[in-house]
Amino acid sequence: MKWVYLVAGIALYVKMIVMPNPMAEMVDVSIVETIVQDSGVPNAVSGIIFRNRLYDTIFEVVVFTLAVMGVRFLMSNEQPLTHIYQFNDQPSIVLARLGATIAALVSIELAIRGHLSPGGGFAAGVAGGTAIGLIAITSPTEWMQKLYQSWQAATWEKISVLIFIILAVITLIGLELPYGEMGSLLSGGIIPILNILVAIKVALGSWAVILIFIRYRGLL
Repeated sequence: MKWVYLVAGIALYVKMIVMPNPMAEMVDVSIVETIVQDSGVPNAVSGIIFRNRLYDTIFEVVVFTLAVMGVRFLMSNEQPLTHIYQFNDQPSIVLARLGATIAALVSIELAIRGHLSPGGGFAAGVAGGTAIGLIAITSPTEWMQKLYQSWQAATWEKISVLIFIILAVITLIGLELPYGEMGSLLSGGIIPILNILVAIKVALGSWAVILIFIRYRGLL
């Protein structure tokens, strides 16, 4: 039976390599031209990504929100740890905070230039969450929790999602900000604003998850 699967796999491989793709001959050049004109981007592949990226980002925000809610639900019946061990040697503290500074700068770079290079709001939020995590492993948990509450991070997280949804709906309707010169920082229209909002949402959500795990599971 294994030989049958092997022969079938080889036959499929030969078919894909040797035989031409009939769909490639049916592609109309006008489709590519339409995508380029509609998106305003010379690269048709980038134009397709730009036209569908908003839907992908919306579901990324939804999935991450469900993940944060899931962590809170799973830890709701846990007992907080009475003592949390943290890094207290000076070299580890210096390296962690240096890494946090670099991660925070990378987060800003990915958010404001995500439409020009690999990056975007979700990647920027992950970098921001990494910076917060590095600070958390070298700082008192009570101080991090107090800072989270005093800055009303949970409220800003919800506000960023709400603004993102409103702007996304406006964009899907067809209203967009003017685009600058292609390749410049202001050429993304509303995309950089959406990236920044997603970055805020993911970073603050990561902060909440980190505090929950530290409180109930510790660090070391």
